[in-house]
Amino acid sequence: MSQISYYTAEGLKKLKDELKQLETVERPFIIQQIADARDKGDLSENAEYHAAKEEQGLLETRIAKLKIIISNARLIDDSQVDTSKVFILSRVKIKNVANGMELEYTLVAENEADLKAKKISIDSPFGKGLLGKSVGDIAEITTPNGILKFEVLDINR
Repeated sequence: MSQISYYTAEGLKKLKDELKQLETVERPFIIQQIADARDKGDLSENAEYHAAKEEQGLLETRIAKLKIIISNARLIDDSQVDTSKVFILSRVKIKNVANGMELEYTLVAENEADLKAKKISIDSPFGKGLLGKSVGDIAEITTPNGILKFEVLDINR
């Protein structure tokens, strides 16, 4: 069973670029490594050959995974994002109820998450806790340190 994921145009392009890099650059490089190692003689004792074959297996697995992800990816038009509730691509301003600290994050697909860029995954506990909330709602987010409460201050796209 495949899982549909939603991506921005930038996030989907990044996945497609990675797939192209793996198929057009990495795959031929590994094939050449295998051929070079094969030319060195006895394959049963050739560590280079076995290492290259293992690397090829990992590469092919990554390529297959990316193809599945891309085939199940759906592009989101951020101009159509509803700002009455928190959804994917919502930029949310929240306040920690306990200490008053304000934070702002954009909710994105898991593969686009980047904490430094203030992009959190909708599949993370934090993202799940915010999904569906409206301005003024309190989101209770379960963390290893207990439950944190955040008030939703603003929702943008």
